[in-house]
Amino acid sequence: MWLARLLTQATAEVDVVLTRSAPEFVGAVTFEALTGRPVHTALVQTGHALDHLHLARSAELVVVAPATADFMARAATGRANDLLSACLLATTAPVLFVPAMNDRMWAHGQTQRNVAHLRELGYHVLDPDVGELAVGEGSGPGRMPEPEAILAHAGRLLETTDSLRGKRVVVSAGPTREALDPVRFLSNRSSGKMGVAIAASAWRRGADVVLIAGPLSIDAPIGPRLVTVETTEEMLEAVRAEITAADVLVMAAAPADFRASTVAASKVKKTKAPKALALESAPDILRETISSRRPGLIAVGFALETDEVLENAAAKLESKCLDLIVTNDAREPGAGFSVDTNRVTMLARDGTRTDVPLLPKTEVADAILDRIAELIDGR
Repeated sequence: MWLARLLTQATAEVDVVLTRSAPEFVGAVTFEALTGRPVHTALVQTGHALDHLHLARSAELVVVAPATADFMARAATGRANDLLSACLLATTAPVLFVPAMNDRMWAHGQTQRNVAHLRELGYHVLDPDVGELAVGEGSGPGRMPEPEAILAHAGRLLETTDSLRGKRVVVSAGPTREALDPVRFLSNRSSGKMGVAIAASAWRRGADVVLIAGPLSIDAPIGPRLVTVETTEEMLEAVRAEITAADVLVMAAAPADFRASTVAASKVKKTKAPKALALESAPDILRETISSRRPGLIAVGFALETDEVLENAAAKLESKCLDLIVTNDAREPGAGFSVDTNRVTMLARDGTRTDVPLLPKTEVADAILDRIAELIDGR
């Protein structure tokens, strides 16, 4: 029910097909109220004999949620004994199964063979979540994934952009922290919102995404593989390890530029605090991973500046051997750290400049990936 609402809010036209047992859980009237469209239930009904064909041909995506063990068994053998199973045989749209059942039913050999066969047929089958099951059944794999996760997978299947599909994209996000003592650290105001938006958009476009994240102030996105780090050194090692087989590196993180020359082993008390902190430069991740980049990798950097914004960004583009740099002014209202919007300028190695107006960071992420797609297509 909540999934239908989320899809409708995302401007999708949602046609609901109920199986025979579905109305025992949620009535048709509820779905009609959520989607604003009639609900379909019967395979054979006067005046609706060809509903399965009309629904199948008009669909851009079919989502079976929840997908029971019984329904997946019928779908795996090509049955068409109700409206939904008939639609599956008649559609050429992508089909996403979202399993939900008892953990023992999910683990049963026959269910696993059915799932494997559905995937062989070209259907997409999510793994169920692990968590609390029905009362008295404990915890295990079998819970239906959350509606927001299903929505993310639906968006990935609906995405039509081809330039990133199948590409391996590494994105860094968030700040890093450099310890002063066991309880204090040096860091910056980065929330990770821009990098998270880029990782989510790249995954939705079909890329295989690795997100290397420092301490984020928001949830990690659904889909990308998450690698968590804390220090700049840890981020450097993670980036170095992941880009050896990558097609694109987007260094959207804001790693600390400095770290303490000496880290105190115990908490420094106020009465014993030094009058000055001795600092040294933290690793420069983009510069130190140049030799690890494989031929053909698209390298994208970020430059958050306060003075001579374009000049400093252009210098960084050259010195870090980048294909594209995304820059913005840290002092501009509504842009930069800890806000949901951004205004950026993209400078490419070929000398072209692209200005992106103040937009939500999700839309700025799409603009950045559109530019990256152009670079990929030009290779």
